[in-house]
Amino acid sequence: MKIWQKNVNVNKDIETFTVGKDRELDLQMAAFDVLGSLAHVEMLESIGLLTADELKAIQKELKNIYADIEAGKFTIDDTVEDVHSQVEWLLTQRIGDAGKKIHSGRSRNDQVLVDLKLFFRSCIEEMVGNTSVLFGQLLELSNTHKDKLLPGYTHLQIAMPSSFGLWFGAYAESLVDDMELMLAAWKICNKNPLGSAAGYGSSFPLNRTMTTELLGFERLNYNVVYAQMGRGKTERILAQAMSSVAASLAKMAMDVCLFINQNFGFISFPDELTTGSSIMPHKKNPDVFELIRSRCNKIQALPNEIAMMITNLPSGYHRDLQLLKENLFPAITSLNECLEMTTFMLQNITVKDNILADKKYAYLFSVEVVNELALKGTPFREAYKIVGESIENGTFTPGTEIHHTHEGSIGNLCNSDIEDMMDEILSQFKFEKTKEAIQQLLS
Repeated sequence: MKIWQKNVNVNKDIETFTVGKDRELDLQMAAFDVLGSLAHVEMLESIGLLTADELKAIQKELKNIYADIEAGKFTIDDTVEDVHSQVEWLLTQRIGDAGKKIHSGRSRNDQVLVDLKLFFRSCIEEMVGNTSVLFGQLLELSNTHKDKLLPGYTHLQIAMPSSFGLWFGAYAESLVDDMELMLAAWKICNKNPLGSAAGYGSSFPLNRTMTTELLGFERLNYNVVYAQMGRGKTERILAQAMSSVAASLAKMAMDVCLFINQNFGFISFPDELTTGSSIMPHKKNPDVFELIRSRCNKIQALPNEIAMMITNLPSGYHRDLQLLKENLFPAITSLNECLEMTTFMLQNITVKDNILADKKYAYLFSVEVVNELALKGTPFREAYKIVGESIENGTFTPGTEIHHTHEGSIGNLCNSDIEDMMDEILSQFKFEKTKEAIQQLLS
C-alpha cells in the first residue's frame, strides 16, 4: 500500500510512469529525509502530539536508519514509492504505531522541500569547497608565472602583451564572482519550508521556528503558499549559480585547448594526462579539457531547462516538479567532477618560457611604442598615426619592455586583493553553523 492509497489498486503502468526515477534519485536525499524527521518529531513532542516515550523510541530508530544510510545499507524497496515512504515504513515496522504518527502536520510536499534544501546545502558546501581549492591553485600559478609573457588576443588576432600571471589570475577572479552567485543560492536554500505541509499550512499548532533552529536554517520560508512556490525556483537559482561556475571552467578549457595546440604551444601536460589517436602516433589530445568544456556547456543550459519545466505552472504543487531532480542531481555531480579534474590538471601544467621572442609577436608591442611617444609629449592620436605608418612601411621596431603598473595589470596583479574578496565571500556561508545544528540533532 502507498501511504496515500485507499482501497483502489493503482494500474501498474501508471505506477511505473509516475514513480519514474524517484527511487534511484531519492537515495541521495535519504540522510536528509531522516534529519528532517528528527527535527519534526522533536517539535511534535513539544506540542503534545507525541509522548516523551514515543519520541525517544522514534529518535533511536531514526538514528539507526541514518547509520544504515551512512553505511550504504539503506535501499528503497520496489513496492515503495520514495524515500519518505521507505523511512516511515521502516519506522512503523520496527516500533509500531508510534511510527505512524511522524507524518502529523506535514505532507510529502513540504517533506521533499526540506529534504531538497538540506541536500542542496550539502551540495553547495561541496561545490564551494572544490571551487576554493581551484581558486587557490589558480592564484598560486598566477604568482609563480607572473613574469612569463604570452600574447593577448582580441577577435582571435594578436593584440597586446599579456602574461600567465594575468591569465591564471583572471580565472581566479572569475570564480570570485561565481561564488557571489553561489552565496545567493545558499541564502535561498537556507530557509526552512517545513510545516507548510501541502502548501497551505496545518491546523496543528506547529512550532516552525523550532524546526528552523533544529535544522540550522538561517530563517523560515514564512508564507506557506510561497514555501511551496519555492520548489522549482530554488532549483533554478542553484542552477544559475552552477552555470556561472561552469561558464568559467568552459572558457578556461577552451583556452587550454588552444594554448596546447602546436600552432600556439604555450603550455603542455605530461603524456599520461593526454590521450592518443588510433591511427596518428604523434597525437596528444586534451580530451580532459574537451570533456570539461562540453560538460560545463551542458550545465550552462540547465537554468533554461528548469525554467521551461516550471514555466506557467500556477501556485501549488504539481507533479511536473518531480522531474527537476533528473536534470539537477547529475549536473551537481558533474560540476564537482569538473572542478576536481581542472585542479588536478593544473597541478601538472607546464608553462613555456620566452614565447614572445618569436618575431610574429613583434606587433604586440605597438601600443607600448605609442604610449612611450605619448609619455614624451606626442599627442596620442599623432603617436598612433606615426606607429601605424611605420608598421605599414615595414620600419616598425618594437620596444619589448613592459611598463604596466596600474591595478590589475601585468606588473600589478593585485592577487592579494582578489584573495581577500574570495575570503570575504566564503566567510558568509557559515557552514559550521549548519554542521553544528545537524550534529546536535544526531547526538
